[in-house]
Amino acid sequence: MTTKRQRPRGTGTLYKRVEGGPWIARWYAHDGKRKEASTRTTDKAAAERILSKRLADTALRKDGVIDARLDAIQEQARRPISEHLDDYEAKLSAGGRTETHIQTQLYCIRQAAECDQWNTIGDVTADGVNRYAGSMKQSNRSAQTIRNHLAAIKSFVHWLFVNGKLSHDPLVSVKMPNAKADRKRKRRMLLHDEWEWLRLITIANPDRYSMTGQSRMLLYATAIQTGLRSSELRSLSRGNLFLANEKPYITCSASNTKNRKDARQYIQNDLADELREYVATKAPRSPVFAMPPRWDVASMLRDDLADARREWLESATNNPSEYEKRVQSDFLAAVNHEGEHLDFHALRHTCGAWLAMTGAHVKAVQSIMRHSSITLTMDTYGHLFPGQEANTVSNLPNMLGDGPQELRATGTADVAANAINRYRPKPRQLGRETVQSSAATCDDVVNSDTLKSRHLTLQNKGKCDNVQTDANNNNYAPGGIRTHDPRFRKPVLYPTELRAPSTGNRLYATRIL
Repeated sequence: MTTKRQRPRGTGTLYKRVEGGPWIARWYAHDGKRKEASTRTTDKAAAERILSKRLADTALRKDGVIDARLDAIQEQARRPISEHLDDYEAKLSAGGRTETHIQTQLYCIRQAAECDQWNTIGDVTADGVNRYAGSMKQSNRSAQTIRNHLAAIKSFVHWLFVNGKLSHDPLVSVKMPNAKADRKRKRRMLLHDEWEWLRLITIANPDRYSMTGQSRMLLYATAIQTGLRSSELRSLSRGNLFLANEKPYITCSASNTKNRKDARQYIQNDLADELREYVATKAPRSPVFAMPPRWDVASMLRDDLADARREWLESATNNPSEYEKRVQSDFLAAVNHEGEHLDFHALRHTCGAWLAMTGAHVKAVQSIMRHSSITLTMDTYGHLFPGQEANTVSNLPNMLGDGPQELRATGTADVAANAINRYRPKPRQLGRETVQSSAATCDDVVNSDTLKSRHLTLQNKGKCDNVQTDANNNNYAPGGIRTHDPRFRKPVLYPTELRAPSTGNRLYATRIL
């Protein structure tokens, strides 16, 4: 039997669900919603004090003295972390993320939660995440792997903060490791001669991983010419092939690309002809390549590489010295002596490397490889662009010439006049007098020897002694123009001997120090 105790309006209600049970408090919160909670006591006086405390807090929240958002944060902090992961998965799915990406992100978060024993989101701390990163490093995980795990965890916690589930982001201080400093797996490109051997041997090989030799060869060739990733190649259907155009190309929809943008990748005509013959009997919506599971694609390529290397070695068995040399080489090896791997993604790397080696513009390489920034393109393939540094340095002498040469008479008045005009200062205005355009050339100026003789004559007459002045003196040039202050470089009147007789106008020029 339920026992109720009536109270004045606005003061809440106390009641018992069962006889002898705890008192239940019921009241209206600051947002108008009815709240109900157990006081966890059978003492009526204690239950009255608890209800009064809740009513007082409600009044403070209505007046803004207590931030009501803290209550929501505290409520979210008490929820199990698994419930928050379900909400985060729904958020990623609504954002158009692929199922593989979603499961990878959740796996990284659950691994950290299990390692540091997170029961609620309130247990997430920067120290705990750093301990998790340290344990991964001790397990000899690469810096890129650690970076991927930390990126997933930080994205999840930041989402909690943005959506009001946490009062702050506790992982702001967590630093991401440098993936370039400790790369455990490096890829190498496929050399052109290696591709020729791989292409011929793959065609001749029998079926492997449910793919014929021809289909595997076309898959490898398409990956090299387009730079498409394994998942992107898997999504191709016959409708994505435009092989009848003058410049054939392959498209990949935004839903299947990594950057979520439509891709159009051009291919060569010979590959287009082979693909046209290969898909002639396929339905428009059927996949172009019946690829094996993603974890078997790299194994398929390595098996074909092993067969090609074996055939390449056997072709030199009649020459012992050549055979020994080939055994020691990295030709068609899945892993070379520097520890660089040749897996399926290395075919995409081969596409960018070959483009760089052919001298393609770096922006064109970025567009074909669909890199997010030019920095990524240069960091990956910058060392392969042929002779950029050497050509740039070799062009310096063309930019850094020997400077103006001494004028010499050539016997042609026009050549001498043009050479003089090259170094003549531009006309500038002085009061009401300006340099006339007709004074730009002088009929009586033939060569530099004439100018030298006139200059010596002027020096002997002493007419230009007061023109060459020192910056510390207060001398004035003819015409009353002050010349010692370098801030005022005003034109100085030429003597009578250098005036143009044909125009009768006075010539002005900047004093040559």
